[in-house]
Amino acid sequence: MTSAEVTDLMYDFFILAVQLGGPVLIVSMLVGVLISILQAATQIHEQTITFVPKLIVIGLMLIMTGSTMLQTLQDFMARIFVLMAG
Repeated sequence: MTSAEVTDLMYDFFILAVQLGGPVLIVSMLVGVLISILQAATQIHEQTITFVPKLIVIGLMLIMTGSTMLQTLQDFMARIFVLMAG
């Protein structure tokens, strides 16, 4: 593998990481902000209140998009193995 191929592969890896992790992180942050607004409005400042809704939403996101994420990772790994083989 040439250095240009390795550079392209690393670029694709970082793009893939953003594509896979980005939606889950964004939804988790939105849920956190909504819970924070609710806590500020009700003046209930309990740290564990944000944990359960985030956990549920992240779990649902992974259930809904997990197969697509796995297929994307499998395609990327197959591409890496093809490049390694020659």
